[in-house]
Amino acid sequence: MSPCFSILCYTARYMISRRNNGVFESGKSFFLSRSKIESFVQCPRCFYLDRRLGVAQPPSLPFTLNSAVDALLKKEFDIHRAKGTIHPLTAAYGIPARPFAHADIDAWRDVKRGIAYHHEPTQFTVYGAIDDVWVDDDGKLMIVDYKATSTSAPITLDAEYRKAYKRQIEIYQWLFRKNGFSVSDTGYFVYANGRKDREAFDGKLEFEVHLLAYTGDDSWVEGTIIEAHECLCADTIPPAGKECPFCKYRAQAATVEQ
Repeated sequence: MSPCFSILCYTARYMISRRNNGVFESGKSFFLSRSKIESFVQCPRCFYLDRRLGVAQPPSLPFTLNSAVDALLKKEFDIHRAKGTIHPLTAAYGIPARPFAHADIDAWRDVKRGIAYHHEPTQFTVYGAIDDVWVDDDGKLMIVDYKATSTSAPITLDAEYRKAYKRQIEIYQWLFRKNGFSVSDTGYFVYANGRKDREAFDGKLEFEVHLLAYTGDDSWVEGTIIEAHECLCADTIPPAGKECPFCKYRAQAATVEQ
């Protein structure tokens, strides 16, 4: 079986399994993930097709190397969580914060559970799985997200697509505040950048690790949740997002097919 055929079969099975599963029904409680809020921000049309009509976008293939970096960073920070010590990375950046030790840390990291809040006006249970959370000397929590890349360009948050990363932090800040925690506006990205300047691979990939601070503003989150609810309650499919590649593809394909 060719790799391309395998991918097509995987996508087809996913689309069939998603249809009519987890779709919105007015007046009933509904689970809305952090990623689906981002989907609504990116393209209300794709969001509606997925959450109201049960037709999801084709899934992306898993980034297994990124997942490996993510898992190892969690293990590394967990060592300091257990000891109650400051990680050398945060110490190097002059940040007096320790990995937050809490009984629910594993649940918060679980993509099937995450940290959740029931939003009464919409009957949405909003949830999301974090990478990490730190705590400063005043007891304020700092939301942390791990990222992995490999680039010779400076590591910044300026790229257009990284606006989604910022919204990710802000949704997590909102969720923790709704759960009664004191949360700092400042969150952090632990960025692992794979180095390509070595003479040979030698069976290992080396990384430079950067720490990027981001001042979040979660004031948009609740209004967006209400807008997403209004979108799903409507009986008409909303317009596409201006830059949605899926909708652009469908529109272009339709003109050829017709």
